[in-house]
Amino acid sequence: MRFAKFTLLLPALGLGGLGCDLELPSAALELRLPRTGEVPTPPALTAPAGEGSPAAEREFLARARANAPRPADDTPRACPEEMVLVEGDYCPVVEQRCLRYLDPPGRYEQFRCAEYAEPVCRSKERQKLRYCIDRDEYAEPGEHLPANHRSFTHAEKTCGSIGKRVCRESEWNFACEGEAMLPYPYGMSRDPSACNADRTDIVTPSGELRDLRAPAGAYPRCASPFGVRDLAGNLEEFVAMDGPGPARPAMKGAYWQPSRNSCRAKQTAHDRFYNGTETGFRCCDDPSDE
Repeated sequence: MRFAKFTLLLPALGLGGLGCDLELPSAALELRLPRTGEVPTPPALTAPAGEGSPAAEREFLARARANAPRPADDTPRACPEEMVLVEGDYCPVVEQRCLRYLDPPGRYEQFRCAEYAEPVCRSKERQKLRYCIDRDEYAEPGEHLPANHRSFTHAEKTCGSIGKRVCRESEWNFACEGEAMLPYPYGMSRDPSACNADRTDIVTPSGELRDLRAPAGAYPRCASPFGVRDLAGNLEEFVAMDGPGPARPAMKGAYWQPSRNSCRAKQTAHDRFYNGTETGFRCCDDPSDE
């Protein structure tokens, strides 16, 4: 598969977010990456004192995880073993203010946020959600890697065939961020080593996207407050956008490239039939005790 459908433009540092989680035009785009040379190391994520300091983040993250809804004793009956029960109050509109970006000024400056201020819910009221979501990205039976080259139509067909459904965008968001509205599933500061993301060895000399999928559990720290894994990086997952009418696809989580990889970011450039080395999905379902 040729990966010439995406614009992959690295800024001066070689680690700028690549345009795959922006709302881009559907026309084919040109792939342009340096062929040779060593990619410089990104600047260290040193937090300033005060609001975005490591101590402040640790305190906030500890509160977020301590306040995350705890599964009830009937969780095994509510969701199958391979799924996680997600329950709590979801904020549809969130303000997540970036305190410091990782990349220098330029076209991709605001792709990767190094650290966020404490998120604020801007909705008049939160929505109560209770559902089951796959702990891991969908993998074919007996396979250790999550299935890729999957489109939105593949996701609909596969989830339906096993008695589940494609996750809604709001469900995916909430499973990733929890009631604390975390920008990243693991916290408020970007950690390039937490998930299968921020890779720079992503294109072959011939211009094809490398298959850099990782098996479930390979990145233990890439888990949300609910315990859902690999919601940032690994595969870009198809979900159904919220709203009336026929289901419209969006892609969440980005993949192993250096891009946004945050819980609320989405990519809507592709139709329901697009699939590639980087695309996959996971399924959702209603709890069995409802």
